[in-house]
Amino acid sequence: MRLVNATGENVGIVGLEEALGMADEAGLDLVEVSPNADPPVCKILDYGKYKYEAQKKKNEARKKQKTIEVKEVKLRPNIDENDYRVKINRMRKFFGEGDKVKVTLRFRGREVTHQEIAANLMSRVQEEVDDLAKVEQNPKMEGRAMIMILAPR
Repeated sequence: MRLVNATGENVGIVGLEEALGMADEAGLDLVEVSPNADPPVCKILDYGKYKYEAQKKKNEARKKQKTIEVKEVKLRPNIDENDYRVKINRMRKFFGEGDKVKVTLRFRGREVTHQEIAANLMSRVQEEVDDLAKVEQNPKMEGRAMIMILAPR
Protein backbone atom coordinates (compact mmCIF):
# COMPACT_ATOMS: atom_id res chain seq x y z
CA MET A 1 0.00 0.00 0.00
CA ARG A 2 1.00 3.62 -0.55
CA LEU A 3 1.56 5.32 2.81
CA VAL A 4 1.28 8.98 3.81
CA ASN A 5 2.63 9.86 7.25
CA ALA A 6 1.11 12.16 9.91
CA THR A 7 2.82 15.30 8.53
CA GLY A 8 1.43 14.65 5.03
CA GLU A 9 4.69 13.41 3.45
CA ASN A 10 4.52 10.51 1.03
CA VAL A 11 6.49 7.61 2.55
CA GLY A 12 6.06 5.37 -0.48
CA ILE A 13 4.86 1.82 -0.98
CA VAL A 14 5.16 -0.31 2.17
CA GLY A 15 3.64 -3.53 3.52
CA LEU A 16 0.72 -3.68 5.94
CA GLU A 17 2.80 -4.83 8.91
CA GLU A 18 5.36 -2.05 8.43
CA ALA A 19 2.59 0.59 8.06
CA LEU A 20 0.86 -0.64 11.24
CA GLY A 21 4.18 -0.53 13.05
CA MET A 22 4.83 3.07 11.95
CA ALA A 23 1.32 4.08 13.08
CA ASP A 24 1.85 2.38 16.46
CA GLU A 25 5.19 4.12 16.83
CA ALA A 26 3.56 7.52 16.21
CA GLY A 27 0.68 6.65 18.58
CA LEU A 28 -1.86 7.26 15.81
CA ASP A 29 -4.21 5.19 13.62
CA LEU A 30 -3.71 3.78 10.12
CA VAL A 31 -6.65 4.85 7.96
CA GLU A 32 -7.36 3.71 4.42
CA VAL A 33 -8.29 6.92 2.55
CA SER A 34 -8.50 5.61 -1.01
CA PRO A 35 -9.27 1.87 -1.20
CA ASN A 36 -9.95 1.85 -4.98
CA ALA A 37 -6.55 3.24 -5.97
CA ASP A 38 -3.82 0.94 -7.21
CA PRO A 39 -2.10 0.46 -4.79
CA PRO A 40 -4.56 1.51 -2.01
CA VAL A 41 -3.61 4.72 -0.17
CA CYS A 42 -3.39 4.73 3.64
CA LYS A 43 -2.64 7.62 5.98
CA ILE A 44 -1.34 7.77 9.53
CA LEU A 45 -3.58 10.12 11.53
CA ASP A 46 -5.69 10.50 14.67
CA TYR A 47 -8.97 8.89 13.59
CA GLY A 48 -11.07 10.51 16.34
CA LYS A 49 -9.87 13.95 15.33
CA TYR A 50 -10.44 13.09 11.65
CA LYS A 51 -14.07 12.07 12.35
CA TYR A 52 -14.61 15.23 14.43
CA GLU A 53 -13.30 17.48 11.63
CA ALA A 54 -15.44 15.70 9.03
CA GLN A 55 -18.54 16.16 11.22
CA LYS A 56 -17.75 19.87 11.67
CA LYS A 57 -17.45 20.33 7.90
CA LYS A 58 -20.75 18.53 7.35
CA ASN A 59 -22.54 20.68 9.96
CA GLU A 60 -21.06 23.86 8.48
CA ALA A 61 -22.30 22.90 5.02
CA ARG A 62 -25.77 22.20 6.42
CA LYS A 63 -25.83 25.61 8.11
CA LYS A 64 -25.17 27.42 4.84
CA GLN A 65 -27.85 25.46 2.98
CA LYS A 66 -31.13 27.29 2.24
CA THR A 67 -34.29 25.23 2.17
CA ILE A 68 -36.97 26.53 -0.16
CA GLU A 69 -40.32 26.72 1.53
CA VAL A 70 -43.72 27.12 -0.10
CA LYS A 71 -45.55 30.04 1.49
CA GLU A 72 -49.28 30.39 0.94
CA VAL A 73 -51.19 33.60 0.29
CA LYS A 74 -54.98 33.32 0.37
CA LEU A 75 -57.17 35.68 -1.63
CA ARG A 76 -60.92 36.10 -2.22
CA PRO A 77 -62.54 37.08 -5.54
CA ASN A 78 -63.92 40.39 -4.18
CA ILE A 79 -60.78 41.47 -2.28
CA ASP A 80 -60.47 45.17 -1.44
CA GLU A 81 -57.63 47.18 -3.02
CA ASN A 82 -55.76 47.79 0.25
CA ASP A 83 -55.98 44.14 1.27
CA TYR A 84 -54.73 43.20 -2.20
CA ARG A 85 -51.72 45.57 -1.83
CA VAL A 86 -50.86 43.97 1.55
CA LYS A 87 -50.95 40.49 -0.03
CA ILE A 88 -48.75 41.59 -2.96
CA ASN A 89 -46.21 43.16 -0.57
CA ARG A 90 -46.17 39.95 1.47
CA MET A 91 -45.49 37.95 -1.73
CA ARG A 92 -42.64 40.28 -2.66
CA LYS A 93 -41.11 39.70 0.79
CA PHE A 94 -41.37 35.92 0.36
CA PHE A 95 -39.70 36.08 -3.08
CA GLY A 96 -36.93 38.23 -1.59
CA GLU A 97 -36.28 35.45 0.94
CA GLY A 98 -36.10 32.89 -1.89
CA ASP A 99 -39.37 31.10 -1.10
CA LYS A 100 -42.07 29.89 -3.49
CA VAL A 101 -45.58 31.26 -3.11
CA LYS A 102 -48.82 29.33 -3.51
CA VAL A 103 -51.64 31.75 -4.33
CA THR A 104 -55.01 30.30 -3.29
CA LEU A 105 -58.20 32.03 -4.32
CA ARG A 106 -61.13 30.61 -2.31
CA PHE A 107 -64.73 30.73 -3.48
CA ARG A 108 -67.75 30.74 -1.17
CA GLY A 109 -71.32 29.99 -2.15
CA ARG A 110 -72.29 31.18 -5.62
CA GLU A 111 -68.97 32.96 -6.21
CA VAL A 112 -67.75 29.80 -7.94
CA THR A 113 -69.96 30.61 -10.95
CA HIS A 114 -67.87 33.76 -11.63
CA GLN A 115 -64.52 32.17 -12.39
CA GLU A 116 -63.64 34.93 -14.87
CA ILE A 117 -63.25 37.33 -11.90
CA ALA A 118 -60.80 34.89 -10.33
CA ALA A 119 -58.90 34.46 -13.62
CA ASN A 120 -58.57 38.26 -13.95
CA LEU A 121 -57.34 38.54 -10.35
CA MET A 122 -54.77 35.77 -10.87
CA SER A 123 -53.45 37.40 -14.06
CA ARG A 124 -53.24 40.72 -12.18
CA VAL A 125 -51.18 39.01 -9.45
CA GLN A 126 -48.90 37.54 -12.13
CA GLU A 127 -48.31 40.96 -13.69
CA GLU A 128 -47.65 42.59 -10.28
CA VAL A 129 -44.86 40.16 -9.31
CA ASP A 130 -43.56 39.45 -12.83
CA ASP A 131 -40.25 41.22 -12.08
CA LEU A 132 -39.54 38.92 -9.09
CA ALA A 133 -41.27 35.64 -9.91
CA LYS A 134 -42.15 33.23 -12.68
CA VAL A 135 -45.22 31.01 -12.86
CA GLU A 136 -44.40 27.45 -11.89
CA GLN A 137 -47.97 26.18 -12.08
CA ASN A 138 -50.65 28.05 -14.01
CA PRO A 139 -53.95 28.83 -12.26
CA LYS A 140 -56.23 25.80 -12.05
CA MET A 141 -59.35 24.87 -10.14
CA GLU A 142 -59.08 22.44 -7.25
CA GLY A 143 -62.47 21.98 -5.66
CA ARG A 144 -63.81 25.40 -4.61
CA ALA A 145 -60.40 27.09 -4.94
CA MET A 146 -58.21 28.33 -7.77
CA ILE A 147 -54.52 27.66 -7.17
CA MET A 148 -51.37 29.06 -8.78
CA ILE A 149 -47.73 28.50 -7.73
CA LEU A 150 -45.07 31.17 -8.29
CA ALA A 151 -41.31 30.65 -7.91
CA PRO A 152 -38.65 33.34 -7.46
CA ARG A 153 -36.55 34.25 -10.50
